[in-house]
Amino acid sequence: MSKIVIALGGNALQTKNSPPTAQAQLEVVKTTCDHIAQLSAKGYELAIVHGNGPQVGRILMASETARDVVPVMPFDVCGAMSQGYIGYHIQQALRYALACRNKNIPVVSLVTQVVVERNDPAFQNPSKPIGTFYTKEEAEKLSSAMGYQMMEDAGRGYRRVVASPMPRRIVEIDQVKQLWDHSIVITCGGGGVPVVENPDGTLEGVAAVIDKDFAAELLAQQVGADVLMILTEVEKVAINWGKPNQQNLDHISLYQAARYVEEGHFAPGSMLPKIEAAMKFVRDNPDKKAIITSLDKAIEALEGKTGTVVTFA
Repeated sequence: MSKIVIALGGNALQTKNSPPTAQAQLEVVKTTCDHIAQLSAKGYELAIVHGNGPQVGRILMASETARDVVPVMPFDVCGAMSQGYIGYHIQQALRYALACRNKNIPVVSLVTQVVVERNDPAFQNPSKPIGTFYTKEEAEKLSSAMGYQMMEDAGRGYRRVVASPMPRRIVEIDQVKQLWDHSIVITCGGGGVPVVENPDGTLEGVAAVIDKDFAAELLAQQVGADVLMILTEVEKVAINWGKPNQQNLDHISLYQAARYVEEGHFAPGSMLPKIEAAMKFVRDNPDKKAIITSLDKAIEALEGKTGTVVTFA
């Protein structure tokens, strides 16, 4: 049966109408895991990668707000904390959803380090949104008071942005491979904790967030996955999004995807990294495919009934 690496978008962890609490997140995750359990019940072998943009931002904000009481946690530590609590929620909910289907499959979260390059250009041009949405006025106050870099995010408001370097190596990849055959592994959470490698071989955490779609692509490459499945809010990718001539895409080749990117159809920080990750996967694996669709359409997309499929040709 096919091996699939699933990249879960933010809507799989938190909905727009739910409060940003751990309890509310767990309720959303329960629904998410019910869909994932359906995939497992059909015999697909799975690994899960999730984002952490809102969560790591809130963890850092809580730490900075309490700076007069306890020391502020470094950003990489906040990333590791987000991996732990999001992974815990997915483990708990997915274990229950599998048990309801008489599937006794262990679910394991692995705190994962991902090596990035110290001289990655992303460190000079922060672009990854994290944390809560703000109005323009609120964003300007935060920028002035805290020194945050703020950016408008796809018409939804302003958010803090941090560096988003490209993932180069998954430190714990051998352990992921060992766990694969007898468990569902939640790994590279939040894109993985970004680390750089020192000349003596030691690893050092850095202040950044790796895009989870690129981390999922790297994972899919290294475990030999048949499908990279990127789950997001929409059933299909579209060009001319939100315009009268919007066109939903059923299937696109690598060439077509590159043309649409060049024409500027996909928003940075939103659909663009998903398309770019899908393109990289099929470019390096011409006989395989990437699928971008919504969580509730995952099974239908794997059956070729919906979603946007990206292939080499």
